[in-house]
Amino acid sequence: MSRNRFQEIMRFLRFDRRETRRTRLQDNKFALMSDVWDRFVQNCIVCYKPGADITVDEQLFPTKSRCSFMQYIANKPDKFGIKFWLAADVDTKYMVNGAPYLGKDETRRPGQRLGDSVVLKMVEPYLGKGRNVTTDNFFTSFELAKALQAKKTSLVGTVNKSRRELPPCVKAQRPLFSTEVLKSGDATLTVYQCKRKKNVCILSTVHTAVGITSGHKSKPETVTYYNKTKVGVDVLDQMARKYSVKAPSRRWPVAVFYNILDLAAINAHILYKKCTNEKVSRRDFITRLASELRSDHISSKATQLVVREPGPGQEQQQMERRRQCQVRRNCKKNKTKETCAKCHKVVCGSCTRKAVFTCVDCA
Repeated sequence: MSRNRFQEIMRFLRFDRRETRRTRLQDNKFALMSDVWDRFVQNCIVCYKPGADITVDEQLFPTKSRCSFMQYIANKPDKFGIKFWLAADVDTKYMVNGAPYLGKDETRRPGQRLGDSVVLKMVEPYLGKGRNVTTDNFFTSFELAKALQAKKTSLVGTVNKSRRELPPCVKAQRPLFSTEVLKSGDATLTVYQCKRKKNVCILSTVHTAVGITSGHKSKPETVTYYNKTKVGVDVLDQMARKYSVKAPSRRWPVAVFYNILDLAAINAHILYKKCTNEKVSRRDFITRLASELRSDHISSKATQLVVREPGPGQEQQQMERRRQCQVRRNCKKNKTKETCAKCHKVVCGSCTRKAVFTCVDCA
């Protein structure tokens, strides 16, 4: 694809109708991309059934586009971007659900935490199937654990020690690599002293009894289970950044479209390996996918080209590729396709001699 064609495509790339844009933006900040995003997420849900473990976490897509829901997160490497809530399968890192963060959610019921609402929405298509959800301390709470358990879904996640529902004893310092287990109904709270001045609290509705693994650090089973199942969204984000189609743009719908393409390529690679049992690297798969997507355009473009052959007595004045000028009288190694009609040397426009026109009487 030429540069001019790419710039022309990007200039006219739109995802909504301009006539109804103003009215839709009043009700939905994401209206310019909501239709495309919803259809993409629906296809992801329909085409794949995740395993027993699902991870729910946030993704900060780096961009500085102009939009009202731009986020600044100081502890992220890129600081600025559009935040998405994502749910991914732990085994394959397939994105099973997602939604953008647009600020205050009017649909959330009064008194419900944002983390609880996000997790229940992300795993809604997979409730009642006996799966497990792994979250970090932003989402995990005792109310969320009870809500998921009522729908036959377990929860494992770290808990912020500042929550009111936790007893004060969780903040006390313990001997290094020691474990204390607290229970409330079917929920188990594990307090593990991982460092001298730092302990970690993990809430689990999977483990009724917590065993201690053998080793120097004597980690409890809840810690090892959490470490194994927490990486779904983080690895998915790393994969999307490694091979990305992202390009600079000040329009946020285009930035969201880039993120859709990256996530769709990852999901397509996973589905391809599952359906064909072929071991192909993601880089080779993306290259093959790009070639197949543009094959129709290349074939249609080839049929439109008309090859003009030189007529009798006419010599071909143009070469197939550009080369440096061989005359170099008035240029600095300019590149051209033209050749001299007499000596057949490669000559640029600066080194050609223009003919002088004469009238019929003078001739």
